[in-house]
Amino acid sequence: MPENKTLHDAFIEELRDAYDAEKQLTKALPKLAKKAASEELKSAFESHLKETENQVARLEEVFESIGTKASGKHCDGMAGIIEENKSMMEEDFDEPTLDACLVAGAQRVEHYEIAAYGSLIAWAKAMGHDTAVELLNQTLEEEKAADEKLTSIAEDGLNAEAAELAHPDTAGEEDAQARKPVSSQKKQTGKARVASRS
Repeated sequence: MPENKTLHDAFIEELRDAYDAEKQLTKALPKLAKKAASEELKSAFESHLKETENQVARLEEVFESIGTKASGKHCDGMAGIIEENKSMMEEDFDEPTLDACLVAGAQRVEHYEIAAYGSLIAWAKAMGHDTAVELLNQTLEEEKAADEKLTSIAEDGLNAEAAELAHPDTAGEEDAQARKPVSSQKKQTGKARVASRS
């Protein structure tokens, strides 16, 4: 009767999954960059491509640190996210909306990776794979930073520009209200309450 597999076996399987996921991304990111209208977004994708290539090499170091040959196992999760992004890029969106969708799709990728690397780090810590923990932590921090960068790009005007095209009559008013100091918003609310009492 074969012995049950251990956490070490699961760790190697997840490493192989992550290795394949990163390699899939090295092919997908140039396509995202090519589709992006925003120069800032295009630059973010190009920058993350370089990081991703380094992350592939770093995973090879992780494999080496535990005495295992680096190899990938098809990552269905990443393949699914990339396929969804591909379908979205084929839609006939206006440029700001397509950029907003590219950000959303890229953030799905980042969140998937953040979850995967978080688990790998937890398992590596539990098994005392200190070198692996250090290397995987570097990648996790890069994924978190990439996610924050995408949020910043979206919130610094990209989403508002897309919303303006979707609702030209109301988006400007909502933006103006959002930009007002909190104190003035409270004053307006207070005036509304007084008016409703009278």
